[in-house]
Amino acid sequence: MTQPTTYRFSFGPWNISEGADPFGPMVRTPYSFEEKLDWYRPLGFEGVQFHDDDAVENIDDLDASQVAAKARQVGQMLKDRGLTAEFVAPRLWFDSRTVDGGYTSNSPTDRQYALDRSLRTIDVARELGTPNIVLWLAREGSYIRESKNARVAYDRILDAVNAMLEYDRECRIWIEPKPNEPTDHAYVPTIGHALAIAYRSVDPSRVSGLIETAHAILAGLDPADEMAFALAHDKLASVHLNDQNGLKYDQDKCFGSANLRSAFNQVRVLEENGFGRRGEFVGLDVKAIRTQKQDKSTAHLTNSRKTFLHLVEKVRTFDRELEQQLIAERDYEELDAYILRHLMGVSDDALPAIESAREYSQAK
Repeated sequence: MTQPTTYRFSFGPWNISEGADPFGPMVRTPYSFEEKLDWYRPLGFEGVQFHDDDAVENIDDLDASQVAAKARQVGQMLKDRGLTAEFVAPRLWFDSRTVDGGYTSNSPTDRQYALDRSLRTIDVARELGTPNIVLWLAREGSYIRESKNARVAYDRILDAVNAMLEYDRECRIWIEPKPNEPTDHAYVPTIGHALAIAYRSVDPSRVSGLIETAHAILAGLDPADEMAFALAHDKLASVHLNDQNGLKYDQDKCFGSANLRSAFNQVRVLEENGFGRRGEFVGLDVKAIRTQKQDKSTAHLTNSRKTFLHLVEKVRTFDRELEQQLIAERDYEELDAYILRHLMGVSDDALPAIESAREYSQAK
């Protein structure tokens, strides 16, 4: 009998944030990078998600040897705390040279900057002990479609991916799709687009996808189905679990807080397909509610992790025989009702008492 998966969890230091938004200032005091690392293990997390400049501040101002030395120091900090670097991502969207995109910019010098920064990110990842590079293609898109040639843009993204694969024969590229924000139209909006690039690359075995719940919802898609698609291709490298209240800006709400049924199905598809048995992390990308007080700066992380584990239990205690019986009978109404009762932890046996109480109250 297959042993149940023991899940490992990760988050990025940016998930412990100060609550600033485009319309207002910080509402919490910043914590240092070291303070954040000290919380990982006590909170139940082992993996650390990195941007390149999370590990090496002011990375553009340093030469290659300085970058390596700084990254090596952070690598030692991880070892001292029993932590693992899950991945490193080049943060290309804040630099003035990537205003019009990095890999897809209309400027050859800006495209070269984006590639050089990405190759340096691989150097950082090597020092941190991970081969994994995440590409969130934040500004690889357009605000008006006529400003770029979309066919050329896709070729340029592929060229950048291939250059990274050839730069380091052990690195792995994980593409994280998102349909919009900050750009109006992104060039890699779904996992299908990401995997198409993977299969066209010089080494498809080293290119996979990372699916974020909110990003799939923003594309009008079901996150669990997106995960299933990647799993069917054996190309779901990681996930960023969170939640999203409709087609708005990227909210990064606590996992399951907006749609518990959707969260259940995400956990179900991961659990049923053995995600995590090869050491994959269950990544969280969640933000604290802006009005949360300072002393609860990490509650959103622990709450999301607990919700995931509670839903794992719901998946494992799901009545499979009843499910298959109802499917065979095509009784989807009862299947739907059973799922809701299972998630609520109730049964129809409780209804007589509830009805009796209601009738008694009405009689009085």
